[in-house]
Amino acid sequence: MRDPMAMERANLLNMAKLSIKGLIESALSFGRTLDSDYPPLQQFFVVMEHCLKHGLRVKKSFLGFNKSLWGPLELVEKLCPEAAEISASVRDLPGLKTPLGRARAWLRLALMQKRLADYLKLLITRKDLLSDFYENSALMLEEEGSVIVGLLVGLNVIDANLCVKGEDLDSQVGVIDFSMYLKNDIDDYRSEERNSQIASILDQKNYVEELNRQLNSTVHGLQGRVDSLEKSNSKLIEELAIAKNNIIKLQEENQQLRSENSLILLKAQQHLEVTQGDVSVERDTYKQSRQGLDEMYNEARRQLKEECQLRQDVENELVVQVSMKQEMELAMKLLEKDIHEKQDTLIGLRHQLDEVKAINVEMYQKMQSSDDEMKKKNNMISRLEEKTNQITATMKQLEQRLQEAERHRIFAEEGTRRFKLDFANKADSLQRQIEHKERQLQQLEMDLKIEREWRQTLQNDLGRERETVAQLSAEALQINGLKKEFHRLQDENIQLKTICEDQEQALEELGFKLSESKMKIEDIKEANKALQGGQVWLKDKDASHCKLCEKEFSISRRKHHCRNCGEIFCNSCSDNELPLPASPKPVRVCDTCHALLLQRCSSNPT
Repeated sequence: MRDPMAMERANLLNMAKLSIKGLIESALSFGRTLDSDYPPLQQFFVVMEHCLKHGLRVKKSFLGFNKSLWGPLELVEKLCPEAAEISASVRDLPGLKTPLGRARAWLRLALMQKRLADYLKLLITRKDLLSDFYENSALMLEEEGSVIVGLLVGLNVIDANLCVKGEDLDSQVGVIDFSMYLKNDIDDYRSEERNSQIASILDQKNYVEELNRQLNSTVHGLQGRVDSLEKSNSKLIEELAIAKNNIIKLQEENQQLRSENSLILLKAQQHLEVTQGDVSVERDTYKQSRQGLDEMYNEARRQLKEECQLRQDVENELVVQVSMKQEMELAMKLLEKDIHEKQDTLIGLRHQLDEVKAINVEMYQKMQSSDDEMKKKNNMISRLEEKTNQITATMKQLEQRLQEAERHRIFAEEGTRRFKLDFANKADSLQRQIEHKERQLQQLEMDLKIEREWRQTLQNDLGRERETVAQLSAEALQINGLKKEFHRLQDENIQLKTICEDQEQALEELGFKLSESKMKIEDIKEANKALQGGQVWLKDKDASHCKLCEKEFSISRRKHHCRNCGEIFCNSCSDNELPLPASPKPVRVCDTCHALLLQRCSSNPT
């Protein structure tokens, strides 16, 4: 004789197989969300109720003996904290009065969450706890219970939307209808097709789970990228601050260079005034000196050669300065061309460029003034040349006079030799003439000494003039170096501005990409929550204040769960209703989730 309990377990296992298989096949052929009036779904809950009641111990109460399914199902709350949400929801339902009605509501909510198999699997693993509610040969304590739990995993492909509030779960009669499980050959053929469809759907479910894991990995990768972008953004901000400080320092140095340039120009003007005074003195001395002798002529000729050489040196220096000026003008023209080419990209730097142009105009005017001064010096040199030519002409006249005097002297000597005897009386007159000539010679020697001293002073003045010209050339070289440094600093400033603009544009693009990635991450998280079929609900005992307004809960201020984030809020902070991916009907959501979901719907209208 077989054990009647074993036969009952086998019959219940077969019925569970038939009901689960029929429910999956009919739901796939039905093609939409199941509701409470769907017959195969009602038969499934009846079969599950019989399976859970098998071998249930009878407990005493004030009203008599009864079998309660609610006792073992309450254990799931202790084994899995996620099931506390279902238990709390079942307890809060106002229409349920009996433990059997609570157990039926619990089964329906677990099926909607697609966690029925997980919860029952946790329950059958703790046989020490189930032994308090079931007999030793009960289905939940044997292998058949594990088989049924394994079959329940296939129900995760079904989407159900069951309204627990409107049903009378306390007074329903659980009778199994065997007529829908009687099949013919055609049904067997259809069942094979449905089995293949179920296998493909399970493969799709596995693919979706794998895709979910990949999405989680991509989310972590995106979060890492976001962190790296934030770090690089902070580094770029620091570099931008350093660049701004460098620009301020360069502007201060530019102002110092301007002040030094003005001082140099003032010194050059003073030197030019001194040279003009020296030239006027030389002009007076040239007017006073018009006589000379043979030695003075030779010395003047030698000094003229030296002056010509000095003039050539000065002209060479002037040519060098003119070439440097031309190079500066070319550089200025190139700079103006570069400035005109880059005006489109340097709108923000117009004011600085205007200042630079003004400085360049001032420098150009100063260069023109220096050119005018050089022209004046050239005129002075030409005047000096004219004076030297005059001096050479006077020297030639003096030479002619000397030759004539020598001729007269020779003629006089010959006359004295020839006519010494004849003209003895004229000796006194000749001696007087000789004494007069000697006096003239002494006077000429004195004039020669004066002329030598004057030439010495001229040489000293020329040496001073050379020193001033050398100082002016050195100052011009310093000005050119300062201009080159200024142009280099301007180029560096432009480069830094362009780098700053590129970095700001890159930062704006990174911020835009970051916002897009954040929106994508939120969408992926929402899809992940929808795929996983539920959120982690906060326990009622863990919340004593509203999370949004932080007001304490009391008898008048009740606790309410947000169906999107799972947190606990008061009624004023969660009086919004919106449809969610896990619940097409409008459910309660908090103000934060309500604003976030509306923003997401407005940004993604599809």
